[in-house]
Amino acid sequence: MSILPTNIQPAAAVVSPIPGKTRLRSGFLLRPAVLFGIAVAVMALMAALYWTLRGGSTVAYVTAPVTRGTVARSVSATGSVNPVLTITVGSYVSGVIQEIDCDFNTRVKKGQLCAKIDPRPYQVVVEQDQAGVATAKAQLQKDQANLAYAQVSQARYANLLASNATSQDSNDMAVNALNQARAQVALDQATIAQRNAELDAAKVNLGYTSIASPVDGIVVSRNVTMGQTVAASFQTPTLFLIATDLSKMEIDTNVSESDVGGVHVGNKAPFTVEAFADSTFEGVVTQVRQAPQTVQNVVTYDVVATVPNAQLLLKPGMTATVRVITAERDKVLRVPDQALRYVPGGISPSSVQGEAPEPQIWLLHNGLPNRVAVKTGLDDDTYTEIVSGDVREGDSVIVSEQGSTGSKGAATAPAMRLP
Repeated sequence: MSILPTNIQPAAAVVSPIPGKTRLRSGFLLRPAVLFGIAVAVMALMAALYWTLRGGSTVAYVTAPVTRGTVARSVSATGSVNPVLTITVGSYVSGVIQEIDCDFNTRVKKGQLCAKIDPRPYQVVVEQDQAGVATAKAQLQKDQANLAYAQVSQARYANLLASNATSQDSNDMAVNALNQARAQVALDQATIAQRNAELDAAKVNLGYTSIASPVDGIVVSRNVTMGQTVAASFQTPTLFLIATDLSKMEIDTNVSESDVGGVHVGNKAPFTVEAFADSTFEGVVTQVRQAPQTVQNVVTYDVVATVPNAQLLLKPGMTATVRVITAERDKVLRVPDQALRYVPGGISPSSVQGEAPEPQIWLLHNGLPNRVAVKTGLDDDTYTEIVSGDVREGDSVIVSEQGSTGSKGAATAPAMRLP
């Protein structure tokens, strides 16, 4: 109870001298129509608030079924398709291309002639070296005859010296002539060996004018034409590229240093190429090369995958989009990743986390969300493996919700579970 001072009178309405109006002591006049409008507005506001709070808006839950399938974590990379072994066929000698017997896609056998360089300059060198060998052999025969004479002469002087019929100096000269004859014969034999070596080198160069395939395979590239001059002075020019076997191909991919730790030999490596966008080829990682490749301060490693190509669909040089499977679980319960991030609207994510620090999902039972704690396993950024929890295949798990007012409602973003 409050006590008012005796000298303060409470406010009271007084009758206005104007008919139909009510005047307050403060001096404001209110018409009955204005009072009625204020009352209607207040009632409308209260009705709208009641409608909003007690069912004027409905919530539609977007669900997905709990399925059993494969969850696979992968590393994505791009690379090029190449034959497992490609042989570069070049020219050791220079000259003019006189003949071409192999073209693109030609199947060749080992030793088959593919091209021929004009052999005439090298044939001339062979003939010159053959003449040099013949000259050296003739000189050897001459010096061998001189050696035979020196031997007879030295024996005669030795007999004369024994009977004191000649001087010691004459005998010494005969011995010296014999030694020189023997040395000359040895020199001639060495000269013949040298001339034969030069002849063999000339024959080798002559043989190099015939460009033959070193392996069985198929020609994938031809870089020379008839009449073209090949210069092999500084480096060996590439004339043909021969793939030994196109029924088995390999993909060279560049994997970033942050992902290469999970890549191992034997990992599955499915990939696609633009030529067959609807087909997936199954490759297997066969090499993780240790040599780093740095481009614009980005470090990558070459991961090689092989794939059978029995139908010869894959062509050398195709660009492949590779997905290296680093971990995989088959026939496991899985839910979409959105289900683990969903929290019903109106519930504080922090409070849910405080009550259940473990991962949880919300199942739709009888039209109402029901929280279920789960233990998760492998996550492939699309599905997450459910290791344990009161979840069964076919359950409807909530991934988002839509709020609506009347027949059409505005979609509301699902509440996100904080990490």
